[in-house]
Amino acid sequence: MDRDNFAKAQGHWILARMGKRVLRPGGKELTQKLISGLQISSADNVVEFAPGLGYTAALALTKQPKTYVGVDADEDAVALLSQKVKGENVQFVLANAAGTKLADSSKNKVYGEAMLTMHADKRKSEIIQEAHRILKKGGLYAIHEMGLVEVDEELKNKIQKDLAFSIKVNARPLTVNEWKTLLEQEGFTVKQVYTNEMLLLETKRIIDDEGFFRTLKIGFNILRFGAARKRIFEMREIFQKYQQHINAVAIIAEKN
Repeated sequence: MDRDNFAKAQGHWILARMGKRVLRPGGKELTQKLISGLQISSADNVVEFAPGLGYTAALALTKQPKTYVGVDADEDAVALLSQKVKGENVQFVLANAAGTKLADSSKNKVYGEAMLTMHADKRKSEIIQEAHRILKKGGLYAIHEMGLVEVDEELKNKIQKDLAFSIKVNARPLTVNEWKTLLEQEGFTVKQVYTNEMLLLETKRIIDDEGFFRTLKIGFNILRFGAARKRIFEMREIFQKYQQHINAVAIIAEKN
């Protein structure tokens, strides 16, 4: 990505270009709860939808699963991760999360973060259906997404519209109950729900997620690139505007 792309690029890739590694709505804290809740063991065949920069993949691999497959529709992401994250029985494949081509009932654990939010509800359901298809009975599916709090339909639509305009992705967060209903409608039983504040671009969260010195590096990069700085400040303004109505949600669900 060059500077000319910053005006149109999706928000998460701008942040990645600035050096941010943790790009999840609930930060490192909620990601760690998700991985802990999955209880990955050496007997598990694990799939991650949209591994992105590979932060959570690295966490999952510390549990030494039997196999790990990262499924991403971004060719550049697959190429980068194939070089960056190596290991026995570790594989990154180019495919859509709604059509992975993996075998039926072949996996024990599936998870995805900050990706269902970026799809319309019908597409969300298709991705959840795919997780259900590839999981064995009793297997676990975990999600980590953006949530909504105390909203009516009018406010919900306004937040979704403003987020989409700001981050250049059709972001459609849901309330906790709506996320749970989506999972239950596709044959899952919700086992655990975690929430956290959505403070992705607040200084304290960035330091918690990235560490002090990397935060300085990110800040320096933002100062260097004016177009990126403009976009990041616009995103932060929208997040702050709706702070009391947005959060982060992680859910662990079991295939019935």
